[in-house]
Amino acid sequence: MSADHPIRPAAKLVMRDPVHVLAFGLGTGLSPVMPGTMGTLLGIPLFLAIHWMSWPLYLGLTALLFAVGVFLCGESARRLSTHDHPGIVWDEIVGYLVTMTPLLPDLFGAQTAAPLWFWVVAGFVVFRVFDIAKPPPIKQIDQKVHGGFGIMLDDLIAGLFAAAVLLLLALPGWLFPAAAG
Repeated sequence: MSADHPIRPAAKLVMRDPVHVLAFGLGTGLSPVMPGTMGTLLGIPLFLAIHWMSWPLYLGLTALLFAVGVFLCGESARRLSTHDHPGIVWDEIVGYLVTMTPLLPDLFGAQTAAPLWFWVVAGFVVFRVFDIAKPPPIKQIDQKVHGGFGIMLDDLIAGLFAAAVLLLLALPGWLFPAAAG
């Protein structure tokens, strides 16, 4: 099995091993079509479940999920004998949470007239664009930094880029008028 074209592991193998179950986003990474996109979709209900948190708690939880992901993604990749198997999607889930950081109500104060569903979809699209296109330095990090940290780091940076785009869009006057407050 090569790192460029890894063989898709059997669902039985993934779903029997807790490390793979989590790294593969509860099985969403087993999708034969766009596993990273399917994994990112799992980030949406997670974000909706925690977006009410204060920003220190939200960022702390996201950092904890990143740290857990370093282990999970690294161990899953090691067991599959590949650098970053496309089915490993924990990194996309955490990257999406990073993307959505500007929407935390008490962090940047970036409130607009747009409803939450708009931002959920916009964050999803913008994150996927950065994650798939891998502009510099994301591509270089993806190629040169290995192990669980490398798997997580390129999506962290894609999430930071996407968060910057959302922040610009959320600032009053950029896309929507300021919400009445």
